[in-house]
Amino acid sequence: MPTIAFHGAAGTVTGSRYLVTAHAAGGEDQRILVDCGMYQGLKDLRERNWAPTPFDAAALPFVVLTHAHIDHSGMLPRLVKQGFKGRIISTQATYELAQLLLMDAAHLQEEDAEFLNKKGLSRHKPALPLFDSDDAKSTLQKFTVRPYGAWTDLPDRFAFRFLNAGHLLGSAMIDLKVTEDGKPTSILFSGDLGRFGVPLNPDPDAPPEADHLVLESTYGDRAHPASSLYDQLEAVVKETIARHGIVVVP
Repeated sequence: MPTIAFHGAAGTVTGSRYLVTAHAAGGEDQRILVDCGMYQGLKDLRERNWAPTPFDAAALPFVVLTHAHIDHSGMLPRLVKQGFKGRIISTQATYELAQLLLMDAAHLQEEDAEFLNKKGLSRHKPALPLFDSDDAKSTLQKFTVRPYGAWTDLPDRFAFRFLNAGHLLGSAMIDLKVTEDGKPTSILFSGDLGRFGVPLNPDPDAPPEADHLVLESTYGDRAHPASSLYDQLEAVVKETIARHGIVVVP
């Protein structure tokens, strides 16, 4: 039976990082990592990013990435800094977005460390970035892209395919097959899922059958309103205009 270790996004909603281990009688365990996200939010969460990687980064052959948002990809440069030499597999659009987001994240880390050193606000002398631009560049060199729907074999007990999650450009569910002693087990990682009938993004693909489902449930404790997104936006704009305010659209 394959095992999943939750090294993030458990008890909190950021830092998604799932280590999947395939076992075989008389053979060595094999592992892959699904996502490698940064903890974000309150200080006690952000400090977890500095903890040593709870597995051997140098012995890890593959990271499979659901999407480019920093809470799913932001610790990849840290993983590389700690010895990861394998491949990072994503969709084409996720790779293109990662080029922007990971370099920007590295710049922010460097900028924060410089500010703390300049102001003498850190107990560390000197304050260092979690990772730097060189780490981010090395990380981007390790990407391999795969299309939606195509099965990819990862030697020799794993195979997976990306399914569109409809969350943002390139976002994907990961349909993972793990084979142990000739017996397959299917695990579906939802990643972050989009909504149906929204502008710009396609609807999520229908999820396939799976033996196990690992479901991101950040907003699982609330009911989404049924009203149109256009109507919601119109209400915000009209309310702001009525009080002579300013609408900022990122």
